[in-house]
Amino acid sequence: MTCDLCETPGGEVLLTDPAGRWRVVLVAGEPAYPGFCRVISTDHVREVTDLPPAERRGLLEAVLACEEAVREVVAPDKVNLASLGNVVPHVHWHVIPRWHDDPCFPAPIWAPPRREVAARAAPAELAGRLRAALLRRLG
Repeated sequence: MTCDLCETPGGEVLLTDPAGRWRVVLVAGEPAYPGFCRVISTDHVREVTDLPPAERRGLLEAVLACEEAVREVVAPDKVNLASLGNVVPHVHWHVIPRWHDDPCFPAPIWAPPRREVAARAAPAELAGRLRAALLRRLG
């Protein structure tokens, strides 16, 4: 069986844990949600509790730092954090900026759109700004 998150980065890599336990990627192809990131465990496990306790803490620290970086850079109205794994059973967290006028708000972004809206303008140098914000938080 193949795993997309084992075989591909899963997006534009913004930061990798120096110990190689996780990576933060910027998700492409989501024009209504600029700054949509994933924090992906490098271990192919299905559940967060399959990781050793220290790796769990490091992964969750990266998720929270990613949320802070997204809030700083794109200033959303809300941030959704989701760890589903129903389609790709490999531990990863979605860090999703949300706006009251986005296509699906207040429903999840995977729900049918409630309204048609133009793509949201991404800040200039989005990836670089997110990377810098992550480095300030995670060193």
